[in-house]
Amino acid sequence: MSITENYLKIRNQVPEHVTIVLACKKRTPKEVAEVIDAGASDIGENYVQEGGKMFDALGDKAYKARWHMIGPLQKNKINKALRIFDSIQTVHSCEQAADIDKRAQALGKKVSVFIEINIGEESAKSGIAAEYEAVKSLAEDISNLGSLNLEGIMTMGPFYEDPENIRPYFRRTKEIFDKIKSLNLPDTDMKYLSMGMSDSYKVAIEEGSNMIRLGTIIFGPRI
Repeated sequence: MSITENYLKIRNQVPEHVTIVLACKKRTPKEVAEVIDAGASDIGENYVQEGGKMFDALGDKAYKARWHMIGPLQKNKINKALRIFDSIQTVHSCEQAADIDKRAQALGKKVSVFIEINIGEESAKSGIAAEYEAVKSLAEDISNLGSLNLEGIMTMGPFYEDPENIRPYFRRTKEIFDKIKSLNLPDTDMKYLSMGMSDSYKVAIEEGSNMIRLGTIIFGPRI
């Protein structure tokens, strides 16, 4: 099946309220252009440099999509990231949030951010500890930063051959999301729970995800 056929098949299977972010790591502008033409509205990139090249290569077509930073964001890449991305899903510390806010303020830009939770507490992955009080403290700090708008929680979760094994991690993330949402913090619109990828999105949706990040299942294996 083509990229277009894959996308339309998944889009028709996934509930309408679930946003599909296309994870475009190592994909070509031609592939990404095809999926945008098929109706994709959200594009995710793991690296600022690759995202910039992709954005520029797509020309006017790039403006048809909302761009999400879904990989770790280094301090020295924030300015370049803000040129491209509408949303940064990987905020994990007060210091990082303040750095993004400072640069966004200088640009006169309001930036959507998500708090990334390391729900599996894996040393090789980024994200804040999966402890409610820690997430709450970060959410409160972000709510006081004038150029940031907290819109959600993001997590990856550990990898398992059987996606059922990741269900408890997604359930725990949803519990934290609901608690943060109930705080009704200022400058906060907790509308997205971003979890679930090509191998786990069905379980993630069952556990409350309304934003999934898909790559391989749409584009096929990376060559």
